[in-house]
Amino acid sequence: MASPTASQKYLSTRGGSYGFTFEATVLKGLASDNGLFIPEEIPTPPAGWQETWKTLSFQDLAYEIFSLYISSDEIPASDLRELITRSYSTFRHEDITPLNTIIPDENFHVLELFHGPTFAFKDVALQFLGNLFEYFLIRKNKDVKEGEGKRHHLTVIGATSGDTGSAAIYGLRGKKDVSVFILHPKGRVSPIQEAQMTTVLAKNVHNLSVVGTFDDCQDVVKALFSHPELSKSHNLGAVNSINWARILAQIVYYFHSYFTLLRRLPAGSVPIIRYVVPTGNFGDVLAGYYAKKMGLPIDKLVIATNENDILDRFFRTSRYEKHPVSPEEEGGEGGLAAEGVKATLSPAMDILVSSNFERLLWYLAYEVETPNATNKDQKRAQAGSVLNEWMTSLKKTGTTVVSEDVLNAAKRDFTSERVSDEQTVQTIRHIFTTPPSAPYILDPHSAVGVAASLRLIKAPQTAGQENVHHISLSTAHPAKFNHAVDLALTGVSGGEGVGEYDFEKMVRPQEFLGLEAREKRVRGVERADVELIRQAIIEGLEKEGAGE
Repeated sequence: MASPTASQKYLSTRGGSYGFTFEATVLKGLASDNGLFIPEEIPTPPAGWQETWKTLSFQDLAYEIFSLYISSDEIPASDLRELITRSYSTFRHEDITPLNTIIPDENFHVLELFHGPTFAFKDVALQFLGNLFEYFLIRKNKDVKEGEGKRHHLTVIGATSGDTGSAAIYGLRGKKDVSVFILHPKGRVSPIQEAQMTTVLAKNVHNLSVVGTFDDCQDVVKALFSHPELSKSHNLGAVNSINWARILAQIVYYFHSYFTLLRRLPAGSVPIIRYVVPTGNFGDVLAGYYAKKMGLPIDKLVIATNENDILDRFFRTSRYEKHPVSPEEEGGEGGLAAEGVKATLSPAMDILVSSNFERLLWYLAYEVETPNATNKDQKRAQAGSVLNEWMTSLKKTGTTVVSEDVLNAAKRDFTSERVSDEQTVQTIRHIFTTPPSAPYILDPHSAVGVAASLRLIKAPQTAGQENVHHISLSTAHPAKFNHAVDLALTGVSGGEGVGEYDFEKMVRPQEFLGLEAREKRVRGVERADVELIRQAIIEGLEKEGAGE
């Protein structure tokens, strides 16, 4: 088995920061030049990994993968194993992320990522990240005696479209020397998601309900990390998928599901595997990109978007554009709202700009846009410069256009599909009522991925190929989005209801009973204004007594 590397360092996509340790990368979250951290090298698994890793548990596989990205000088092997054990002890399924084959004849599988404490895929990363924060802070404060000297305190700030907030809160509640502030767009998360966040009454947890969209909240979070006062007076930490540790943790379930599938196939089978990922902020599918670059034999990563389809349009037009008119809008189906984001049945994907897409753009720039570089350092610097130009254009004009060569490089690894609300509802109903999957229940985000998968399975280039397997990532438990599930299965949308469907008996987990009626603590913010939210954070810290 591999041992932790002693050399892995990290750099910023914007080109201004190099040589960061894993600890600095995790604690900073966002680079000082506003770039995102990426590993200086994508590591290669040890020789023979396909044999030595194929029977490992999720936890042991996580250790092997994390060890390639984390220096043993930073986290000794025994500590890393303990962190992993603690992080996944809260999951309800022994496989952590089980692979469920729901249509065997079509080689169609669903990778269930919702068996963590908040019933969403983000638990896989945020349970680990919360324990990392605690581990690093304990080490920083080990020589500070209680009541003597100033302790190192971390102020974690995040924006959520629903699931990140509750997963972050559950990962950080009650942890010493950490305060967590989560911004969510008022009225744009499901009632269960809101209740999961706001009913956590731990002293160090602060919920801010902001009038605006998720993108507004995300923009404020990014601005706070470069705020001249807050960034100097407080140690800020990030829990959004801009934090590299989140991407790292998600790489594991691509490898784990690959080995799970291989064990189910006849010996010697060489499947063509396509992962279909419901995509908002691009972090989940980006983890698959890292897995592919590490050597996992993935044929394609399929980006499945809802009607907020900036990524699908990029792969069709080479334009990364904030405020377009969708083809469907021209045809009368609807489209983007005036502010650029349409409220859909899959709200966690109602995102205008996908933050993690910047990481992919850096790799594309490194590969395609650095023809005159004579060494690796020059290529990195030039890639950062090109990336800066692209992101500046996006910020100033709302549009970035890449070359055909860049787009073709992206298409080697990715393809995309757009799924409407109507198609989402139809897919939930189809999977529930049609054998052999019946009566499997999807949440609307997972349904976006399944709709895209079924479309690809029927495509001429796939139909009839026995060795093509589609693995669709199921990102949340259906009980978190009962409105969409009921819309599909009870007939409230005008169609006939499904007689055997009963939400209370078939969907709602015991943990959700009475959740919405519990005491809540949340502070409203009248608009997504940096100064208003900075003041709310300062007041929250003072009330908490943080840093005293």
